[in-house]
Amino acid sequence: MSETTHDGGGVAVSAPPSPDDGLSAANLAAKYGLAVSGARPGLVEYVRQLWGRRHFILAFSQAKLTAQYSQAKLGQLWQVATPLLNALVYFLIFGLILGADRGMSQEVYIPFLVTGVFVFTFTQSSVMAGVRAISGNLGLVRALHFPRASLPISFSLQQLQQLLFSMLVLFAVAVGFGSYPRLSWLLILPVLVLQFLFNTGLAMIMARAGAKTPDLAQLMPFVMRTWMYGSGVMFSIPIMLEGKPEWIADVLQWNPAAIYMDLMRFALIDGYGSENLPPHVWAVAGAWAVLVAIGGFVYFWKAEERYGRG
Repeated sequence: MSETTHDGGGVAVSAPPSPDDGLSAANLAAKYGLAVSGARPGLVEYVRQLWGRRHFILAFSQAKLTAQYSQAKLGQLWQVATPLLNALVYFLIFGLILGADRGMSQEVYIPFLVTGVFVFTFTQSSVMAGVRAISGNLGLVRALHFPRASLPISFSLQQLQQLLFSMLVLFAVAVGFGSYPRLSWLLILPVLVLQFLFNTGLAMIMARAGAKTPDLAQLMPFVMRTWMYGSGVMFSIPIMLEGKPEWIADVLQWNPAAIYMDLMRFALIDGYGSENLPPHVWAVAGAWAVLVAIGGFVYFWKAEERYGRG
């Protein structure tokens, strides 16, 4: 029975105790079927949600690709012009002045250089876009509920589409210097698939790191430049390091950027044979792709509920 009090002739009846009194917030949420907003789903459920957003991922990547050069008069031609201009600069400095083409004819070195620039740019752009995938899209992350991995995956897909567009020019360069289509060109497809998996995993790792430390975007250009110089974009690693300790060449050749570049060169260029590749190169290329793709995905998923907060 509820208590009554008398005050100036009035009667006040106290409210009966609530059945929820004494329950913790967690118990209350469980009682009424409430879930934490933005809680991280299980890994299998997360993959299912990503698959359900596949059309958004594709459309978002295409929109970003179209908007990238929308303010330039040449528009998307800069997708090809930028790496070609980089290749021209590297050829003038490394090919003509520093003689980095040692051991290779011009018919081999020029497509060798252009291939290296195009393929490394694919990885470089994916990493840089991944760093800003969350921190650069906070409005979208905070306004809508969707699997956050959609963003780095979408940016990697954008860079793949850009590379595919540029491949037409790469084919023209190869043919122009005497490397005509042959069966080995079919190897280009698995190389692109493996590199895309590797780039996507790396982009997700960098997306989580960039979400926590936005200043990482200012540091990464220096890291990527160092990686480029150590990956044999402008020179053949075995030839350039001839006479040096063997382990140095091994370390540089086994790094994933060098592996994917060399596989693409082997597939595309007539004068670039298997003697330029490290042993078991396809197994290593696949291992890098699977390890980084799965590891990067799990690493990104573990912080899903923290993106866009704080």
